[in-house]
Amino acid sequence: MSTDNNVQPTLRHVTCPGASHTDAATHRMAYWSWGDERNPNVLICVHGLSRQGRDFDTLAKALCDRYHVVCPDVVGRGESDWLADPSGYQVFGYVGDMVALLQSLRTQRGAADPIAVDWVGTSMGGLIGMALSALPPVASGATLRKMVLNDVGPRVRHEAIVRIGEYLGQPMRFSDVQQAADYLWRISTGFGPHTPEQWLALSRPLLRKAPDGNGLILHYDPAIAAPFKTMNADSAAAGEAMLWQVYDALRAKVLLLRGKQSDLLDTATAVDMTRRGPKARLVEFEGVGHAPTLIAADQVAAVKEFLIE
Repeated sequence: MSTDNNVQPTLRHVTCPGASHTDAATHRMAYWSWGDERNPNVLICVHGLSRQGRDFDTLAKALCDRYHVVCPDVVGRGESDWLADPSGYQVFGYVGDMVALLQSLRTQRGAADPIAVDWVGTSMGGLIGMALSALPPVASGATLRKMVLNDVGPRVRHEAIVRIGEYLGQPMRFSDVQQAADYLWRISTGFGPHTPEQWLALSRPLLRKAPDGNGLILHYDPAIAAPFKTMNADSAAAGEAMLWQVYDALRAKVLLLRGKQSDLLDTATAVDMTRRGPKARLVEFEGVGHAPTLIAADQVAAVKEFLIE
């Protein structure tokens, strides 16, 4: 594990194509680059629905001596552009952005063939990884070797969708960082125990100065909630069937992480994932719901052991 706690990432951007059939304009996706950018070992870490790439700081510091670690801010979040057409805020639009990123990384390395990458995806980031895996390497620019699915699978419980929908996209304004951190803790208790210092470190990148200079607001475009709120039982069932097909076809080695109290990934689905397709290795964390933040030492160790074995 890297012992330099002062190492910091470099912020970079990649230009991506329009995210929907009504959006011809390009947009920029930000990503945080850790370690030697010439390193042939590449790790892509993709965050959850309302989060951003700095969620992976602890994991990236632990692995950037072995990998070039790349942590995107999915479009509409963090330092990335916001979309003019909110219908583009969907998994398959995000996959297009990841293809642009992977092709850029391939070009930077002067590689004629697709590059080999490992993937860590928390919640939405795991769904993006699975969807990306359905593309042939020549189209995506990469071959996926190992994949960590963090508290997500083909079947997503409706109760979790309802819970997330209650806060996603709500206009919020905070007087200071501590007030914002307290609010974020109330909607994120499933993340499990954190010290006050750890929680502040997770919370600060989620905040921006309000445009009028009066207080702080959340980092993401509230419109990311628009496609999310259109989900219904029929669309969820169709999505699940498709994702099981994708999962069953996965050729990457898979580590499945689950918070034992998760309301999004149930035990039955996790067990099914150990028996089907790539037959994921399952690791569960007591006292954690949705989703492990990959900050606790045992969580970092589980990921590191899987990736470097």
